[in-house]
Amino acid sequence: MESAAIEISKQVLLSFGIILAAGALSGFLAQKSKVPDVVIFLMAGVLLGPEMAGLLQIKAESALNQIVLVFGACYILFDGGASLRLRVLREVWITIVLLATLGVLIMTAITGIAAFYVLKVPFLVALLMGATIASTDPATLVPIFKQIKIRDRVSQTVMSESAFNDATGAIITFSVLAVVTGAGDFSFQGAVINLFQQSMLGILAGGILGYLAALLIAHEKYAFLAEYAPVVTLMAVIGAYLGADGLHASGFMAVFVFGIILGNKESFGFRMTEKEHNRLDEYVMTTAFIMRMFIFILLGSQVDFSLMNRYLASGAVVISVFMLLARPITVFICAIPDRRARWSFSEMLFMCWTRETGVIPAALAGLLMGMNAPGSRMIASVTFIAVLTTIIIQGTTTEWLANKLGLLE
Repeated sequence: MESAAIEISKQVLLSFGIILAAGALSGFLAQKSKVPDVVIFLMAGVLLGPEMAGLLQIKAESALNQIVLVFGACYILFDGGASLRLRVLREVWITIVLLATLGVLIMTAITGIAAFYVLKVPFLVALLMGATIASTDPATLVPIFKQIKIRDRVSQTVMSESAFNDATGAIITFSVLAVVTGAGDFSFQGAVINLFQQSMLGILAGGILGYLAALLIAHEKYAFLAEYAPVVTLMAVIGAYLGADGLHASGFMAVFVFGIILGNKESFGFRMTEKEHNRLDEYVMTTAFIMRMFIFILLGSQVDFSLMNRYLASGAVVISVFMLLARPITVFICAIPDRRARWSFSEMLFMCWTRETGVIPAALAGLLMGMNAPGSRMIASVTFIAVLTTIIIQGTTTEWLANKLGLLE
């Protein structure tokens, strides 16, 4: 008779096999239909989940799911950071900073006010919901912009915003939660100091590890690990996340900065041979594809339709305000003051539409449910609606809109 551990291992292996098979087929369909693969992955997960076929039964709160989400999001962020160019970031950094800080506050406030009037919940609970879904999702946006070649400064601004605003969203969410539960009073000054500390420590941890990794794989004299560059990236991604997290900083920010440093290693005087460079690129591309396959198929399989249905109509109204009013106001307030970037109206219009909700808001909603926070079931329901709506509607129309606005490379 086999032990319980072996039975569980078999179930996990079966689930992984199903995800890989479904992911390969979904990737093929995405390629043929010219739709971003994260959209097809999400829909495949919904079909395979317990609400429909019942082939995937990995719970959102399980350790296995959390490992996949954390490491997968980290690796996708690293891949996104590595694709950015410092010369472009120097041009648009003011907009990125404003979107990742002030922008999250504006999204929280407008969405919270809409939820207060539409859902008829206490104002602080409405604000808590607004904060939960206010940050954009790098695990969704990075793959979309890797597949669809959009004007560099636009795509890199949106990807950078999505990497940097998770810390802001988490800080605002838990600050509002402390007030809602009576565990503390909200302090704007304290929140700003906390955000600054998390950001600086995250950037520092990512920068140090990025430079060290580049030294070991691409330095003319000290690159004794050049042949093991893929393993070094794996070690450094995990090290950057855990190192920053141990310092109470943003692990996702650290991983993203690590990717930027490694992707721009030539700017720091490092060089790799063409063969080693191509081998590392191919490895990173394949690993990132597998990670987003797992993340979005699992995320789709965990959508709770019975919970969603309780707030479907009112939640859809709130998400409409969120997409069509809150985001445009946020983009114009944050982009117009940046005289250096000189954003065109078509570029700002594109950024108004592109702000998918995904892994980070879903994780925050899950944490609130686990803590039994006030209104957590309503927040989880609206978050599911936001995830499905933004990824399916905005994700599938990204290339079409970019083409209409003349932003395709």
